[in-house]
Amino acid sequence: MGLLWKIYKGSKRSTRQEASIFVFEKRQLEKWNKNDREVILETLRRGVVQLTKIRHPKLLTVQHPLEESRESLAFASEPVFASLANVLGQTTNMPQPANMSDYKFYDIEIKYGLLQISEGLAFLHNDMKLIHKNISPESIVINSQGAWKVFGLDFCIHNTSPPNGIPNYPFEDYNPTLPSVCQPNIDYLAPECVLMQMHSPASDMFSLGMLAYTLNSPDKRSIRPVKDVQQFRVRAQELKKLSSTKLQCIPDELKEYVKLLINITPEVRPDAHQFIKVILTFIIMKKNEIMYK
Repeated sequence: MGLLWKIYKGSKRSTRQEASIFVFEKRQLEKWNKNDREVILETLRRGVVQLTKIRHPKLLTVQHPLEESRESLAFASEPVFASLANVLGQTTNMPQPANMSDYKFYDIEIKYGLLQISEGLAFLHNDMKLIHKNISPESIVINSQGAWKVFGLDFCIHNTSPPNGIPNYPFEDYNPTLPSVCQPNIDYLAPECVLMQMHSPASDMFSLGMLAYTLNSPDKRSIRPVKDVQQFRVRAQELKKLSSTKLQCIPDELKEYVKLLINITPEVRPDAHQFIKVILTFIIMKKNEIMYK
């Protein structure tokens, strides 16, 4: 869904404070039938409304809530540079800045970015009792200060259990008959979300692991990219016997943890707090090395 929004520079009238304006032009809907159009619109509305309700330093800050006209949907956020999808080459939703095609992440930038996403997920999972359900390049934005922010709550799932009860996250089947923009990015979905009719916070951690692979991969693609359920099944089988050689692009200090994150068994995956500790330990070690050189 993230790539349907076009992003423009703007400012708040009263304070001249910089902002980014996200605009969805309804004429984009012409390629779909009437029912699909309404599903797409409702999904877009829901994502922005959810994001507006939640405030956290690691989530994109909405500065002006969603407005709708006959021609468009629009809302304003803190100033953003681009989404990860834009940086990875998908720039159809924005004028391509001169430096975008040559933009490269340093290794430490990727680790800091994964740390920030993990902190956002820890908040969603533990404080909000919510599954994001679509962690992927288009749902992570980089703000004008270089911070990575979680975006795209279009498909988020809330816990329906009472405060002290066992968490329950209502499940909706992945529906291959719907347009892909109406559903989470299947290339980053955890196997259980499509093949086992279940999901949990661990499903987001699989998506984070696949994102970590993409960011470190020479071709900036996920492991055996998939576009449909059949390809998804094949990849799930391959992940059962994933070898460490397939993860050579991952830095050594993260390799085993990324392998655990993309394990097909949800219970094996580190949670957000555990992954935060792993990355923080590495960053602190690096800082100490620099200090004593």
